[in-house]
Amino acid sequence: MLEKIFSKIHSEGYKFLAISIIITIFLYFFSTFLGLIGLVLSIWIYYFFRDPERISINDENYLTSPADGEVLMVHEVDGPKELGLEDKKFTKISIFMNVFDCHVNRTPCEGKISEILYKPGKFLNASLDKASEDNERNYYKITNNHGEEVIVVQIAGLIARRIVCESSKDQQLQQGERIGMIRFGSRADVYFKNYQTLVKVGQKTIAGETLLAKR
Repeated sequence: MLEKIFSKIHSEGYKFLAISIIITIFLYFFSTFLGLIGLVLSIWIYYFFRDPERISINDENYLTSPADGEVLMVHEVDGPKELGLEDKKFTKISIFMNVFDCHVNRTPCEGKISEILYKPGKFLNASLDKASEDNERNYYKITNNHGEEVIVVQIAGLIARRIVCESSKDQQLQQGERIGMIRFGSRADVYFKNYQTLVKVGQKTIAGETLLAKR
């Protein structure tokens, strides 16, 4: 029960939490009100960097969500040109993570990472469609057990300034396994073929658990 209320935090969050606690103590010496603001900020930082355990379906007939957040778009597009897939058609689902969502990203399927590509860029609002092409982003090409390519893209946002990759090329992943995170508000796109979507625009998702598509 306590683990659900006080989940562990991602390693990226420790330094931010330590800084906010020090600032909070400092502010209390000057003003109780300012100290309370610092306390609220510290609680939010802990909440933002939470890294709860998730239970995936572990079924290759389904794709699970790579991120907590809200489904922004579900449509058919060309594959990412950065990966040389612009001549192939994919279904693309975009998930927006606001500053209150958990920002740890997970693989939607079991498979092997065949390519990781980092692309520098701008920091536009991640909810905009052009963020997929203009913003700083990180691509993961995952080859599933059927030999199909599933692409996950971490996209930095207006506030997010750091994409954290915790995976490596040729790494074998289990469905729902952590692949990285993005700090402070961002977006995740997933591209796939040969699956039927199960989510709609506006739907809330939970990384590693919400079923996005079914074979």
